Amino acid sequence: MTIIDRPSPPTTSGERAMLEGWLEFHRATLVAKCGGLDDAKLREASVPPSSLSLMGLVRHMADVERHWFRRTLTGEDAPPLYYTDEDPDGEFHLCEEDTWKDARAAWEDEIERARDAASGRSLDDLAVQEIRGGKKVNLRWIYTHMIEEYARHNGHADLIRERVDGAVGV
Repeated sequence: MTIIDRPSPPTTSGERAMLEGWLEFHRATLVAKCGGLDDAKLREASVPPSSLSLMGLVRHMADVERHWFRRTLTGEDAPPLYYTDEDPDGEFHLCEEDTWKDARAAWEDEIERARDAASGRSLDDLAVQEIRGGKKVNLRWIYTHMIEEYARHNGHADLIRERVDGAVGV
């Protein structure tokens, strides 16, 4: 696997720059885990019967970005991209027509929209939508949750990538 140049999170900055830096680092890590693989390898399941794959993780994170920044933070009517009530794991149910180009484009679009949604808001600004249990969250909580979400799934991506072609690192 080719090592890519990821943005290094700041080590002595203010809180917002620190949170945004770590989120960008983890976004770049996920895309790096997918680097150099063709669509077939990116669709390859981790360990059958699981449908967890690298492309599925990118599609999942597109929906996660969409959910927390567009739906929760801003209250936008932005239905899920890949999953439904009938198929709650739809982002992982891939077929031959699903491509890396499309998955990455959707994910990158959601990242840009997330950045736009957070822009101009303070870390203390409350999200429009409450989360489960009727709890309110602020932008700080969303950033922290997103870092946790990416870190967990980047761990999955490490193992999937090693299983797919033996590559480790990044």
